[in-house]
Amino acid sequence: MLLLKNAELPFPENKKMQTLSEIEFEEVSGRDGNLGLITLTRPQALNALNQPMINALHQQLTEWESANHIKAVVIRAAEGRAFCAGGDVRSVYERKLKHDSNLTNFFRDEYTLNRCIHDYEKPYIALIDGIIMGGGAGISIHGSHRVASDRMLFAMPETAIGFYPDVGMTYILARLPHQIGYYLGLTGARILLSDCIATGLIDHHVKGDRFPDLIYALADTSFDVDEHETITNVIKSFSVPAENSTLLQQSDVIEKCFSEKTIEKIIHALENTGDNKWNEVASLLKTKSPTSLKVTLHALQEAENLDFDEAIQMEFRLSSQFLQGHDFFEGVRAVLIDKDQTPHWKPATLKEVTADSIKKYFEPLEMEL
Repeated sequence: MLLLKNAELPFPENKKMQTLSEIEFEEVSGRDGNLGLITLTRPQALNALNQPMINALHQQLTEWESANHIKAVVIRAAEGRAFCAGGDVRSVYERKLKHDSNLTNFFRDEYTLNRCIHDYEKPYIALIDGIIMGGGAGISIHGSHRVASDRMLFAMPETAIGFYPDVGMTYILARLPHQIGYYLGLTGARILLSDCIATGLIDHHVKGDRFPDLIYALADTSFDVDEHETITNVIKSFSVPAENSTLLQQSDVIEKCFSEKTIEKIIHALENTGDNKWNEVASLLKTKSPTSLKVTLHALQEAENLDFDEAIQMEFRLSSQFLQGHDFFEGVRAVLIDKDQTPHWKPATLKEVTADSIKKYFEPLEMEL
């Protein structure tokens, strides 16, 4: 059996499908069926998802779901710093400058893809090596099996650009233990593989240079009885222990502070821990978009009682409202376009963001997802 190093992409002996320059699809031949293999190949942009990539991925997944010879799907990224650093919000910003009236289509297509992955009838295995943020979580965390290398770095940093954690992640973050999802969603904090394993975001730790071997092992394994259990056992044979989580060591403080019901009370609780670290977290929150913070907190609180489809529907409403507002485009400008890191939020303070203004973000749309 031919075993390839991680950088040797794609697998040359397999059947290649029609591809874009940013994403490739191929079929890995194996016993009793093939694997559908997806490779993100836009490393110069940290594999950020643009709309053609999103639509091509959704179309291919749909075809493979009904193909009898495909027994499971694997998604990975070409060698580089990132698995996927998010959705290409720069393109949304540029379309806004051109007065494009169809900005919601990007998010509609992305969330439809997220829902497809969450509901996928065949095993969907994500192999994560490097940075995973925003939209990258949407094409991996919702899969049936989440595998990562020790290079994994996870964050949902959307409040820094005047947005909120979307791509179905309100549903995921709201269910993490000890209010850790609230901490991650509001602050945009970056966490390592060990923390992701400890909180349940990731299922297994496999060294990145073993990913190709794992792919071939999965392809060459017969899924006779319980396919999900079979895949889990194959992955376990490649798994190695993760380090202890430093995040969980702080879970008491996180749970106490982020269980508060308003942003103002969360900040007050952080400032009264008597620990400079958490004072710095409070100060960090004060730099975020006040609107984003209040929308995010309410969205996470709502998502606790929603199923996935209801949560992704809620997110489409929120995103549609953010596209009508000021802070999202100002945040993208300050962080990603001009890179001056000095966004001017409107409203500028938490006090100015009223309950009625937040309520409007959650109202039903004429055209739902």
